[in-house]
Amino acid sequence: MNSPSRRLSASRWAAVGSLFLVVGLVGCGGKPTVSAPSPAPAPAPAAAPAPAPATGSGVRLPAPTVSKNWNEFKLQAAKRMVAASPNGSYTGKPQQMLLAIPVLEVELNADGSIKNIDIMRRPSQAPETTQMAIDAVRRAGPFGDVSKLPRPWKFAEAFLFNDDKRFKPRTLDAQ
Repeated sequence: MNSPSRRLSASRWAAVGSLFLVVGLVGCGGKPTVSAPSPAPAPAPAAAPAPAPATGSGVRLPAPTVSKNWNEFKLQAAKRMVAASPNGSYTGKPQQMLLAIPVLEVELNADGSIKNIDIMRRPSQAPETTQMAIDAVRRAGPFGDVSKLPRPWKFAEAFLFNDDKRFKPRTLDAQ
């Protein structure tokens, strides 16, 4: 009897078998090598300062600076979004007709971590760009201490998406 769970199990075994076959074939190519004995491990270097946290894209962002006002903060946040999304953003002049312009409002905790993200404008064309913008904000956070800035600790950002579905924060054009 071929039940769905049995077919799923068989397909999983086939996938595992294919993986072993590929790994085995990769190991068969080229000349055999003789390795020299491994040297003793080098002593550990002196402790270095902790690196900035990695974003979901694997990009390490510098620690955010303390902003004096909301305009300075928004500019730093926009630059962090671009830096955290190097393959999904652009910094040049936006094209004449943009693909989509989602607008988000980001609410922060005092330490600059993201408390909430509200969608203020969801484009009808290319609606998936809204989630792409949300993901860009999350990759760029935390944004640094905002406790000295006036409340509410919120900022809005419009994302200018081009035909390649790459974004530019509108704040970078308002400089």
